[in-house]
Order: sequence, then C-alpha cells, then structure tokens
Amino acid sequence: MTKLFVYEYLTGGGIDPALAGEASLLDLGALIVEGRAMRDALVADLLDLGGVQVTFATSRFETVAPTRSHCMAMPGESIPGFVARVARQHDHAWIIAPECDGLLLHLHDSVGAARWLGCSKEAIRTASSKSATAACLEAHGIPVTASLKLDAVVPQTGAAARWVVKPDDGAGGLDTFVYDRIEDAGAEYKARAAAGRNPVMQQWVDGEPLSLSLVCGAHDVELVSINRQLIGLPDAAAPGKSAHVLEFSGVQINQIDKRSKQGVELEALARRVVSAIPGLRGFVGIDVVWHAHRGPVVIEVNPRLTAAYAGLSAQLGRNLAGDLLRAHGVACAAGVRA
Repeated sequence: MTKLFVYEYLTGGGIDPALAGEASLLDLGALIVEGRAMRDALVADLLDLGGVQVTFATSRFETVAPTRSHCMAMPGESIPGFVARVARQHDHAWIIAPECDGLLLHLHDSVGAARWLGCSKEAIRTASSKSATAACLEAHGIPVTASLKLDAVVPQTGAAARWVVKPDDGAGGLDTFVYDRIEDAGAEYKARAAAGRNPVMQQWVDGEPLSLSLVCGAHDVELVSINRQLIGLPDAAAPGKSAHVLEFSGVQINQIDKRSKQGVELEALARRVVSAIPGLRGFVGIDVVWHAHRGPVVIEVNPRLTAAYAGLSAQLGRNLAGDLLRAHGVACAAGVRA
C-alpha cells in the first residue's frame, strides 16, 4: 500500500479567511473553491486507482466526512513545518500551491526531493518568475511575451498597443492590470518596484487565451488537453485612468482537438517548452495566446496542478492521476516503483 499526502495550500490552512481584508475576501473565496476542486479531483482519482492510502490537508473552516482521511496543522504550527511533518509519514507528497513569494519552492524544501511528486526545484525556480521564464524560452526561439525595460520600450504608432503590469511571481490574473497608455503602465511599474513588489511589464497579446495541460515524464511529454481560458477586460477603464482589471472567469477543458492543425502546432510548442526548461515533471500547465498572425505565444508556465485538472479525467475517460504517478516512476496499484 502506497501512502500519499495531498496538500493544497488554500484549503490546507495556508491563508486564514478571518485575516483577509474585506476587499480581497471575495477573490480569496473564489480561489478556495478552485483549490478545493483541484484537491478533491486529485484525491478521488488517486483513491480510484486502488492500492493507495491518501491523506489530504484541510483547515478548521472545512467539515470533512469522517470516512475520509485528512489532517490539519497543529495550533501554532507553520505551514512548512506542517507539510514537512506529514510528508515524513508518507511515501510521497503531492503539493498544490502558488509560486508567489517562493511558496512552492519552500514547500519543495519542506517535503524533500525524495518524496516530492512534481517538478524539480530548478524548474520551479525558473517557472516561478515570469521574466525568467520569458528569457529562457526566448533564448530557445520560442515566441513569448518578453519582460520590458522602461527605457527600451518604443510605443507603436498606428497600433492599438496595450501594456500589462503584474507580479513577476504572481498566480493567475491576480493583481494584473492592462493599460491603454504606456506612460500609465510605466508609472504603475515604477510604483510597484519602489514598494519592493517585484513587478513585470509586458506588452498585451491580442488573441484567443488557451492553456495546455501536459503529462511530463522523464523522457517524454504528452499534451493531454487544450483548454480555453475565460479571460476578459472591461470595455472601458475607470474614469480618468487607462487601467483595465484582468478578469479571469475559469477554464473550459478539452476544447480543441489535438489532431487538428492548431492542435499539432500546440503540441510541438509544448515539447519545445519542456525541452527548454529541464525538470518539468508530472502535471504542467502552459498558458498561451493564439495570435492571429504570430500563432501561439507563451504567457507563462505553471509547474504544478492547475484548475484545468478538475473534471479532466472524466472528460478524457482516463485516470490522469495514474498517468502522472507513472510519469514519476510510481506504480501505486502494485505498491512499488515502476
């Protein structure tokens, strides 16, 4: 019997809703719902495999059926300490957490490489930074949204260019603003940098927002799903400002046939990205925008489970958790390494 520990940051006590400001409480609630959907989908898939004992983390804000094996941090225990303690009681740990503030990296250290199910520390470090990811992929000739330096930006005349300012290590569309005027984007970038908020500025890419869900093994990568992301901008910025708040409304999974011309091109792109960032392993998400003329442009790489996982096994008619464990060399039904 293989013992697995599943930890999802938001549902596992990472953020106390009681301490969140009123303005951020609504966003936090939506993220917790998303996190729970990922966690529950993963746990259900793992239990369906057989030969697996699964324990997942929860918090004092959630009521869990007594038939389900769960645990929570002890009073006063830090999240890294909690994760480290429980991971040592299991054969492997599967961690779902954002890259913000080095969180995913810290939890990798808490678990240790021997028990870690996921990307390598080096891959997480690269993918945790949008600027580092862009620089790495650009060096390999992969179309990206490069990070811009203010003194090197040349406004495009005759084109409706927009500019994005967001956290370099941010998750999803949080704290992301799109500007009609580069002067306003530059002012926001400078203000964030002065406050030590580690921003990145990029040119907005028009097109269809997509995400790619991958299963990455030691020697191969499979594109399992091409998803549509529901991302939009308000029609108009606030009065007196040119900033639009990026609105992320979810993801529609398995929307484009992998065998189509577009699917074949996206699979080739996915393989190039994985080749460019050594150490991507298990479930990996790549956010892209399909530009009318440039084709697929990479926005970021997510070195972990993403929202697209929830419902994906049922949609594809296969147990993705089993595929992901095999990608790590773990054969849980037999209780031994493959």
